[in-house]
Amino acid sequence: MQDISIIRSALEAQLATITTDLEQIAQYNSETGDWEAIPADELPEADPNSEADGMEESEERSGTVAVLETTFRDINRAFDKIEAGTYGTCEVCAAAIEDDRLAFLPTARTCKAHLDEERTLSL
Repeated sequence: MQDISIIRSALEAQLATITTDLEQIAQYNSETGDWEAIPADELPEADPNSEADGMEESEERSGTVAVLETTFRDINRAFDKIEAGTYGTCEVCAAAIEDDRLAFLPTARTCKAHLDEERTLSL
């Protein structure tokens, strides 16, 4: 496994980027621990095209927030695992996650054998 300090630095940089991206389109709700998309700005004229554009933009923003929030949570989970000494351990079989997998995806939760099961793991 790579040096944990290198992994931590890479994760910190990625978290800073993700947080900046989220802050531009969402607000963090400290009560729920979730990021909530900021609605599209209200347009002064309410013609049907403007309303439709605003709704479409809000839907796109919500989708983007969902993807960024998942990455945000994955990075924080990886930090928790580093602190607990379980980083790099498959959550399904407890085997070591392959180095090339962790190099490609430092937030990986499973080894290659259980790759298909990763998306079914609880958040």
